[in-house]
Amino acid sequence: MPGFLWRSLRMVEVVVDTDVICSSAALTDGSAGVRFRVRLGAQILGAFAIRYRGRVYAYLNQCAHQGIELDWKEGYFFDMGRHFLICATHGALYHPDTGRCAGGPCRGGALVPLAVVEENNVVRLRADGARLINH
Repeated sequence: MPGFLWRSLRMVEVVVDTDVICSSAALTDGSAGVRFRVRLGAQILGAFAIRYRGRVYAYLNQCAHQGIELDWKEGYFFDMGRHFLICATHGALYHPDTGRCAGGPCRGGALVPLAVVEENNVVRLRADGARLINH
C-alpha cells in the first residue's frame, strides 16, 4: 500500500494448554493484527487481536453485517487511515476500541469482543468461556 509500511502477518503457534495468543511485540499500533481460533462451546471460530492507541483488543473475525471475515488481506483489519476496522466485503466500519459499528451496512451492530490481557510481554485470552485452540 502506498504510504504505509505494513508488517507481515505473524501466524500464532499455540500450545494446547495455554491461552497465549502472541507476544506483545507481534502487535504494532494500527498495523497488522494476529489471527487465531477459539472454541466457544462446540464451535471453533476465527478471531483476531489488534493494537489500537497502545491497547490490545480482540474480536471474533465476523462482520456484524453478514458474519463473514473482516480482513481484506489476511491479518489486515484497519482502514487506510488506521482509524477504523473495516470489512473488506461491504465496507462496514467498526471502532477498534469498542467494536461498535461506525458506519456502513453494519448499522447498530458490533463485533463480538473477546477478553484479553497483556502482561509479561504476551497477550493472553482471559477465561470468559472462550478457549484458544491449536492452529
